[in-house]
Amino acid sequence: MTAHVVLYKKLSAPLMQRLQSQAEVTLIEDPKSSDGLARLRDALPRADGLLGASLKLDAELLDLAPKLKAVASVSVGVDNYDIEYLTRRRILLTNTPDVLTETTADTGFALIMATARRVVELATMVRDGQWTHNLGPEHFGSDVHGKTLGIIGMGRIGEAVAQRGHFGFGMPVIYHSHSPKPAVEARFNAAYRSLDALLAEADFVCLTVPLTRETERLIGATQFDRMRPETIFINIARGKVVDEQALIAALQNGQIRAAGLDVFEQEPVSANSPLPKMSNVVATPHMGSATHETREAMARCAVENLLAALAGERPKDLVNPAAWEG
Repeated sequence: MTAHVVLYKKLSAPLMQRLQSQAEVTLIEDPKSSDGLARLRDALPRADGLLGASLKLDAELLDLAPKLKAVASVSVGVDNYDIEYLTRRRILLTNTPDVLTETTADTGFALIMATARRVVELATMVRDGQWTHNLGPEHFGSDVHGKTLGIIGMGRIGEAVAQRGHFGFGMPVIYHSHSPKPAVEARFNAAYRSLDALLAEADFVCLTVPLTRETERLIGATQFDRMRPETIFINIARGKVVDEQALIAALQNGQIRAAGLDVFEQEPVSANSPLPKMSNVVATPHMGSATHETREAMARCAVENLLAALAGERPKDLVNPAAWEG
């Protein structure tokens, strides 16, 4: 019997053909709208597999899918899924952890450069016709080369950021992770630090941790107090890893120099948030993996993971192996 896949993300024509060659596909184009959500709920009872991103799939919704075998997320983060629930039902969850590493690290370094050199602020000044004389100290930025790069979360993306800083800009690298990583230290001449020590020492504090119960609001008022007025804060992880009100206060009070943010507690960011309006903030719309090449590679990875699961094979990027082994 042909498997039925509910797709809640548009795919390129080649990937759609690949999926349709092995499964019956129902496409829900806008699952967050009331009409799209109603269509999704109607389709779930027949679903053997789900494929998409940026939609919270809770138990109440997935209880409508008694046949469900696998969920393929077109993302590296899996905070939209109740992994315990999926594992209990032996539903396989896959993600796309490798294909977006370099692109997201590029975004992190773009934010480092843009905040340090005040690129957005000064480019806006030129665009608005306000560049009328040579720049004075009030418009000077900060050097990046040779400054200390502190990375919180030394996973794939953290390593890719460290590579750019160490080899490209001669930056001493310090990091905080669950445990020391000797291979990382050897490759980048990096040094492990406690979280408090990293915050006090780093010129650039870059967050690359996943969102979990342990990391939610990892950085708050206490942590900003430990940073120096020269510190530049970069978040390419998840918005909820940071207490956003504490970040706003730290920027307004001069506790830190600037912030480069690709993620926010609420996305899209609220029109009432002061963050995008601050001159010492570079705010981007969660664009870490947003290149044509990477998004296509992520979707291809998700399709291959889902088809493998539906064929009874263990998918390459399995998030909850207990669901397979159980």
